[in-house]
Amino acid sequence: MNMNSSATMMSNDVAEGSIRSSGEQQPPPAPPLSRYESQKRRDWNTFGQYLKNQRPPISVSQCNCNHVLEFLQYLDQFGKTKVHLQGCVFFGQPDPPAPCTCPLKQAWGSLDALIGRLRAAYEEHGGSPESNPFGNGSIRMYLRKVKECQAKARGIPYKKKKKKKKIINPHKAQEEQLNINPSNNPDS
Repeated sequence: MNMNSSATMMSNDVAEGSIRSSGEQQPPPAPPLSRYESQKRRDWNTFGQYLKNQRPPISVSQCNCNHVLEFLQYLDQFGKTKVHLQGCVFFGQPDPPAPCTCPLKQAWGSLDALIGRLRAAYEEHGGSPESNPFGNGSIRMYLRKVKECQAKARGIPYKKKKKKKKIINPHKAQEEQLNINPSNNPDS
C-alpha cells in the first residue's frame, strides 16, 4: 500500500468518525413553541424592554403593580379600539355612522389576556406568586374599570354574572326535606 492510499483511508475514517460523533452529540431539535408560548415570550421581552427604558432603569425584581399599570397605559398608544369619550355624539352607540376624533385604545380583552400571560411568565422566571405584580388587586380593578368604560362607550350593557345555584340531586333533596320536616318524620 502506498502512502497516498493509506492517507486517504485515514481521512475517510476520520471523516466518518466525526460525522458519527457529531450526529450523536447534537440534541434533537426543540419542538416549535405554541402560539400562546410565543406570545408569552414576546410579551415578557416587551415588558422587560419597557422597564429598561425607564429613567432610571427598573429591574423585574424591583417592579411593582404601579409599573404594570403604567405599562398598560403606555400600550394604549398602540391600540386599535375606538373608545368614545363622554362628550362624543357617538358615545354609547355600538356602530357609529361616521368617524370621530375619540382616541384609539387597547381593547379590554387584549389587556386581560396580556396580564394573564405576563403573570404566568413572571412565575416561570422565578418570581413568587405572592409577590407577582401582575396578580395584584389594583390590576384587576384597573381591568374591570377599562371593561366597564369600554362597554359604556360602545353602548353594551355591562352586567355582572350571577352566581350559579348549586344543582342538587332531586332524589337527595327530597330525602333531605323529609328528614328536616318534622310533620313527615314518623319518629315525632
